[in-house]
This record gives sequence, structure tokens and C-alpha cells, in this order.
Amino acid sequence: QFAPSRSRLRCHRVLRLPAQNRGPMLHTIRLAALSGWQGVETGFDRLFGPGANPLRHLGALGFLLFWLVAASGIYLYAVLDTSVAGAYQSIEHLSRDQWYFGGIIRSLHRYASDGFLLVMVLHLVRELLHGRLHGFRWFTWVSGVPLLWLSVGAGVVGFWIVWDRLAQFSAIASMEWLDALRLFAEPLTRNFLTPGAVNDRFFSLLVFLHIGLPLLVLLGLWIHIQRISRPDTQPVPPLALGTLAALIALSVAAPVQSLPAADLATAPTELQLDWFYLAPNVLIYLWSPASLWWLAAGVTVVLVTLPWMPRERRQPAAVVDPANCNGCERCVADCPYAAITMQPRFDGRAGARLAVVDPALCASCGICAGACPSSTPFRSIAELVSGIDMPQLPIGQLRSRLKIQVARLRGKAKVVVFGCDHAADVRPLQAPDTAVASLLCAGQLPPSFVEYALREGAGGVLVTGCRECDCAFRLGDVWTEQRLRGEREPHLRRTISSRQLRVVWAGRDSARIERELAQFREHLEQGQIGIQARAEGSGCA
Repeated sequence: QFAPSRSRLRCHRVLRLPAQNRGPMLHTIRLAALSGWQGVETGFDRLFGPGANPLRHLGALGFLLFWLVAASGIYLYAVLDTSVAGAYQSIEHLSRDQWYFGGIIRSLHRYASDGFLLVMVLHLVRELLHGRLHGFRWFTWVSGVPLLWLSVGAGVVGFWIVWDRLAQFSAIASMEWLDALRLFAEPLTRNFLTPGAVNDRFFSLLVFLHIGLPLLVLLGLWIHIQRISRPDTQPVPPLALGTLAALIALSVAAPVQSLPAADLATAPTELQLDWFYLAPNVLIYLWSPASLWWLAAGVTVVLVTLPWMPRERRQPAAVVDPANCNGCERCVADCPYAAITMQPRFDGRAGARLAVVDPALCASCGICAGACPSSTPFRSIAELVSGIDMPQLPIGQLRSRLKIQVARLRGKAKVVVFGCDHAADVRPLQAPDTAVASLLCAGQLPPSFVEYALREGAGGVLVTGCRECDCAFRLGDVWTEQRLRGEREPHLRRTISSRQLRVVWAGRDSARIERELAQFREHLEQGQIGIQARAEGSGCA
């Protein structure tokens, strides 16, 4: 909101704390953890840049690792002898006699599998810290939970196929864990008591599971992204190539080797565990099989029910005004969550369709309002009504407040700051020469409002929001930059001087916004021509 004065600002800051700052102690803990996580992400930004920062693209990185596992697995399956006597020898031949290729492929398969599970867990933690699991996001969150267990199961079975001492330990421990359920007439561990108990049919089952479970994971990944428009499934080339190069380098420097062949007549004593997948096998003996079942069930129940835990009040969904909707479909193209569809009009107007919002899928981000061509403030009507708008912050209200605030500005360099409710609080920047407006998302800003602010008397406009590639609504920063650079409709007119606009994706870094604003004002006061707007592109698209 606009804050007309310093005294009014204090009231706003007391009475209108951001939603994420209210609530019980759990919210406070989550925000503290999120602050630490974002600090690490910022450090990675300095090393890789936002576009290639692995922590900002965990979903895309997970897809890349999955395909690396699949591609390397196809080759390994082609050379694998699926018999009890030949499985171990075929893997050994691959690792030792063909170390220059087959051995690297095997190591790549292992390390990519470990990375896939690690990235899945980090992705879950990141979304949890950001609180992106409630409301319309529940389906994406819940559909991701089974993927964890399916991936663990596929990885564990993969260890068994090698059939070395580590595979022997894992197989017996896993069977003891299953026996704790008492679902079978005879204990499964009896199948591993004597050297001749394991036969070729068992290995055929392992191969079937090791292929079938990843296929289920792939199906689950497809379901997981169904409610997301333009999902981030392909990392940018620098991130993809860098990840592949790192895995190959690790495979060469530390090649995966098998332990001695499995021998059911003796129990393994010293093992080199893969803690990404085989940690549950160790917990069985540290605790008990029953305790591990309770832990797995408890974690699953908590993860599945988290979306319905107490949370902030949900914001109203976008509303379509049929009289001002011309059926252009820009809101459909820009909605990050496919919450808008086009349907035949019901008011008798021919030749056009009408946008319809599904409230269950709407994120209340306002990106659709920023995309609507009727959201321009230059329309010569007393009450500005957009074709699609947000009830909590209508475009017409934004225009009237902007007009009043710009008229009150005084000073050599008058600046309007458009902020984001999910980034740093821009209201403290309110000053005699600065007007501020906090939007639901930076993507809610129609580019024409930049021109409108300048025509009303502002000397410059600063736009800020979440960090690059970290928009709370996924695409707000990307669409905003493309609109301001004239690459996406509605676009900013090219008549606007680049020195009059600055874009700063600072997230919650208030100090950075203050520095950028001071520098921006200095440039405006000096009247320098040709100062480039800082909207070079985040590389997130």
C-alpha cells in the first residue's frame, strides 16, 4: 500500500505485518531457517549466478539426474548377466576390464542416483521452508511424497543386483524389516540362509523391480507437475553441463568398486555403506524393525498432512469482469499454475471467449492482472476496471493511489518504488521524494503504470521483488523483465528512457534496495543520459 506520511507509515507497520510474520512459534522457526537457507543461496549466486544456481533449480536438476540415471542404467542393463553366478562377474568385468568406459558409466550411475535422492530431499526442504505446500499447492506437494519412497526402493534394489557383500547385507536387513510386518507365511529371511537359496528367478525379479520402480517414479514426476504451467524441468546449459562434468570427474577420481562376492555361508563384517540409500538398513539394527516402520509411517503421515496444518489466511482469487475481458488469452499464457481457462461467453458477445478462473488453483498473485491489456491507467474512465483483477488490490485502486502520491512528491529526483509483498518491505522507503507501492507480486505491475508514473511527474521508477529465479509465484520476475524489455505483451513503450527505470531483484535484502535507490536518485539528479536499466535478464526462463 501507499504510505502518505511517516506517522501513517508507523501505523501500517504495526497493524499490517506481512502474513508470513504472524502465527505461532513454528512460523518463527520456519522463517529463521528460511533466512539461513537464503543466505546460502545468495552465496551460491555469487559463484554460479542465479540462472545456474543449483539451489534455485532443484526441480530441473532432479529431472536431469533422473535422465542420467536412466541413460547409464540402459547401458548397464545391456551388459548385465542376470544370473546368480554371472551377475557379480559381469559387473566386475565392467568395472575393472573396461574401467575407461564401463567403469565410468557404473560410477556415474551410482553418483547420479545419490544426487537424485539428495536433490529430492533438498527440494522438499526448500518448498517447506518457503511454505509452498498449502492451498492450491497441496496436490503438487502430496504427489511428491511417494516419489521419495519409490526412489529409495529402486536404489536399494539396485545395490542387490551387484550381489556383493554389501548387497547381501542390505538384502537380509531389508527382509528382516519386511518380516516385522508378519504378512508372510514364512519369514523372507529364510531365502538367504544357505548359499543355494538364491536362484536366477530371484535376479529376474530384481531386474524387474529395478526397471519398474523408476518407471513409476517417472510417472509420478509427470503427475507431480500437472498443475504447474511451464514447469522447470530443463536446467540451463551451464548448470546441466557443469553437473555432468562434476559427476564424470567424481567417477574418474573415485570409481565405484564392488566388495567381495556375496557368500550366504558367512556374515559380512566390514562394509562401505552408501548412506543415501542404505541408512535404513543400519537403523534396523540400531533400533528395531518395528521402530523403523513407525518412523517411516510417521514421516509419511506428517508429510501428507502438512498442507492442511494451520496456516495464514488465504487471499481472494482473481476475478474476471466480462464487460472488460476481450478474450485475448494473455492471462492464460502468463498464469504460473494453469488456473485460468478460456470458455465461450455467456453474455451474447460474438467472436470472443471469456477467461474463467478456478479459485482452487488460483495463487492470488495478480500476474494475470499485470498481463491484461485493459489494466492500462490511461483509459479515460473515472473508475478503472480491468478484465481480470485482484479484489484485495484492484488496478483502479492502484491508479488512484499512484496519482495522489506522485502529486505529493517533492525534490529534484522524485522516484516511485514498486515492491512485492513477498520480498523486502518497501514502505520504510516512503519519503517526500519517494512514493512506494507494495504489490501482491512484481508480476502484477502493468508496464503502462511505469509510463503513467513518469507522466504524472515522477523522475524515475524502481521495480523490486523476489530474487532472480526465486519468485514466490515462479514466473513473476521473468514476465516482469520481459514486459519491461518489450519482449512480452503487454510491453513498456520504447519511448521510455532507460535511465528512468531500474529493476532490482533483491528479495528481502532491504539494505541493497536502499543502496540501489540512492544510486538511482543520484543518477537522476545528475541528469545522466544512457544509464542502463538493471533488467539484463535473470536467466530463469
